[in-house]
Amino acid sequence: MGKASSITGRDLKEMIAAATAWLEKSAADIDALNVFPVPDGDTGTNMLLTMRSTVEEAYRAPNNSASGVARAMAKGALVGARGNSGVILSQIWSGLAQGLADKESVNGAELADALIKASEVAYKGLSNPVEGTILTVVREAASAAKEHAATGGDDVVSVLEAAADAAKESVANTPTLLPVLMEAGVVDAGGQGLYTILEGSLHYLKGEVEQLKLRRPWMIASSVPLTAKVPQMAAADEVPYGYCTNFVIQGERLEPDKLRKRLEKRGQSVIVVGDESAVRVHIHTLDPGDIMSFVVPLGTLHEINIRNMDEQYRDFLEMQKERMPAVEIAIVVVVVGEGLSNVFASLGATFIVPGGQTMNPSTKDLLQAVEAVPSEKVILLPNNKNIVLTANQVQSLTKKTVKVVPTKTIPEGVAALLAFDYEADLEANVQSMEKAQSAVKSIEVTRAVRPTRLGGLDIKKKQAIGFLDGDLVAVSDKAEDVLTEVLDRVNLDVAEVVTIYHGADTNSTEAEKVGTTVREKYPQLQVEVVQGGQPHYNYIASVE
Repeated sequence: MGKASSITGRDLKEMIAAATAWLEKSAADIDALNVFPVPDGDTGTNMLLTMRSTVEEAYRAPNNSASGVARAMAKGALVGARGNSGVILSQIWSGLAQGLADKESVNGAELADALIKASEVAYKGLSNPVEGTILTVVREAASAAKEHAATGGDDVVSVLEAAADAAKESVANTPTLLPVLMEAGVVDAGGQGLYTILEGSLHYLKGEVEQLKLRRPWMIASSVPLTAKVPQMAAADEVPYGYCTNFVIQGERLEPDKLRKRLEKRGQSVIVVGDESAVRVHIHTLDPGDIMSFVVPLGTLHEINIRNMDEQYRDFLEMQKERMPAVEIAIVVVVVGEGLSNVFASLGATFIVPGGQTMNPSTKDLLQAVEAVPSEKVILLPNNKNIVLTANQVQSLTKKTVKVVPTKTIPEGVAALLAFDYEADLEANVQSMEKAQSAVKSIEVTRAVRPTRLGGLDIKKKQAIGFLDGDLVAVSDKAEDVLTEVLDRVNLDVAEVVTIYHGADTNSTEAEKVGTTVREKYPQLQVEVVQGGQPHYNYIASVE
């Protein structure tokens, strides 16, 4: 098609059909981006199914005006939306339709304005919009289109190209906005799906038929190095995920905003979009029957889809198991904090379960991790004294051979993992890991949550307190002073290495100063400072 000053409704239909076919080529790849356990379906598949419904309704449009086709697209997306990403996509098309109201054809400036409206409506559809998702991508793509049109780029192709280029950059940047993406090692799946739709639309408008037939969509890499090296489970307790519940209400005088507020009291991840005559609802609930009873009086229900998210979570673990390389002995570790997770991953941990102080994983969490790893022999490192007993429960609940090396601190866990020998058998490894665990000294520095007197020390609320191998031995106003005081209590004449892991609430510059102080005071030691990212604890240090 090349350059075009405007497009008709017929062009819009063909463009969306081409974009859907383009998305279909990468749906499985987009599904695969969802490698952390958000038990809410597959993003690529959900967006594809939503787009198919969008296209089907677009071809039923009563006329070929741009506004008529856009309205039909919005209707098709609303009734066919699947999952979070599909519902948000339906909102994007709804906003686009509002932006193209009463237009027979669309020029570049009008398309840019319609994209701005699409972004606004998408944000309005969610009670708690999250940046680093498809919402960010549509907003930044729309802004780029608007800016391009304002500088004289009035043809549709160049405006859409500006939007697609901005979307590509926005997707690459999503891990910097959403920590869970950075931790999981992926860009946002919904954002990737939207970029693919824009890319397919652009190929069509440019007349690049060969591209659409012979090539595959571009999967975007993150703009920053991604940190995930091993699979990680979401922190979870025994409360079930419940049911992902989706349906359409058709009726009269429906009030989407009012309904959303009422449903927010009955479930989570609530999305309610639509108008007076048709409303699409997405909600996570432990009792879908209660939700159905609540909405039945409002109108007739259609497109009802209820999925057990606990089953989806088990499917996720099976998927992770298939992706992991086979190992004779797998190592499951409990740790929290991006930096500490990277340390354990680099030392050979097979699977990481987030947890630690104030965040103890359940027996179920540990059992699921053991079952997920591709090995019949598993070593568990709890890395916290409050998790050791829980870890011991796992042995009787699985057919796998599970050994618990009872590490009570992060330094003990690191020392144990360093002692692991891939050529040794399970029993020999457990013995050597337990020996290494006992040889390390562990220092932990945190803040007191209440005033008390303990171990002869008077402690005020929020003062820094220091532990040596679990015993409270120091208190001061400054965390760095406590760390050096506890180090003074250790026999450093026989030590070789001190590793200091600083927490999420500790400035890295401050941590480096502490490292310098320790080096100057004990020049015979090798002192390393590592960004641990652990919550609650300003410093965790090991002395070996």
